[in-house]
Amino acid sequence: MNIEQYGWNDEWKSKWTDKLQQLEARVLEPGRIVGDFGSKYRVIASTGEIWGELSGKLRHTLTGSGDYPAVGDWVALAMQDGGEHAVIHGVLPRRSVISRKVAGVTQEEQIVASNVDTLFLVSALNDDFNVRRMERYLIMAWNSGANPVILLTKADLCADAADKIAEMQQAAPGVAVHAVSALLGDGREELLPYIGRGQTVALTGSSGCGKSTMVNWLSGQNLQLTQDIREGDSRGRHTTTHRELFVLPDGGIIVDTPGMRELQLWEDEGGLDLAFGDISSLAADCRFSDCRHVREEGCAVLEAVANGALDEKRLLNYRKTQKEVQFQNSKEVKQKRKTVAASSKSTPPRAKGNSWQRVLEEY
Repeated sequence: MNIEQYGWNDEWKSKWTDKLQQLEARVLEPGRIVGDFGSKYRVIASTGEIWGELSGKLRHTLTGSGDYPAVGDWVALAMQDGGEHAVIHGVLPRRSVISRKVAGVTQEEQIVASNVDTLFLVSALNDDFNVRRMERYLIMAWNSGANPVILLTKADLCADAADKIAEMQQAAPGVAVHAVSALLGDGREELLPYIGRGQTVALTGSSGCGKSTMVNWLSGQNLQLTQDIREGDSRGRHTTTHRELFVLPDGGIIVDTPGMRELQLWEDEGGLDLAFGDISSLAADCRFSDCRHVREEGCAVLEAVANGALDEKRLLNYRKTQKEVQFQNSKEVKQKRKTVAASSKSTPPRAKGNSWQRVLEEY
């Protein structure tokens, strides 16, 4: 294996040159994070796959969890012990970032994967099939900068697959939807354009939707463990416990991620309007520019619901998600203000020889 097989190309070489100019002069080489294990990382480098950890200086400069290296990142490595392991001194600018808010009340960003070209949003064609949930995943996908593609797995278990495909297509205008069956081997040809040489794809979805099975199917070998879902509600247990990157036989790179019990959205970068593009288009014809699409006169969105052109459940989910995003954004602004205020109150360093003039010069 070499780093070219993991997506190293002219674009990253250019970013590498710029990054080296920012770092202190030392012997460094590029590598890509292929596994995130908390305090340590698996990295692919010129010597093969090795363990890597952050340098103390880099760790000191990281202000939030979203700044830490993630699976898919290209990093600057200082090799140790003849290439047996490495120290990470920097992260190259990301091309795309798939992230969400960490579970709970903590205002922290969790990076799912970075530098992904295509994001496979996976949903099983069983009792866990949920269009409203997919709309949330689409917001995350559009915000990431990656190209979203919906995969409907376990098509062999669904008697009305065509109806569910049509329902998903209606809820995701402009997004490719593919129904596949790893058991029967159906649909793999449709996915080949996304997994060509040098292209990175990531899979995300709820537990039990079949992400690990998809990794094994596309790779042609058992790279990931799988578990049966519960028969009662078609929900699965977490099989994948960490994020990991693999090279596929077709030359593509695929990232498997742990299943999500819930998806809490991070900051919105226009993903809401893209995921609900039909509502955004209709809103342009509303009488009032600040129409909330609740009960205003001349609301084109409500008119579309009344005449059956727009599903009322879709509008309700839009309103709910819009409020959530606005609330999340307000909390992030408050958190940033607290951080700035705390840093401004920090005690300035004591100058040698009690030279207050030196303190003033530093500030």
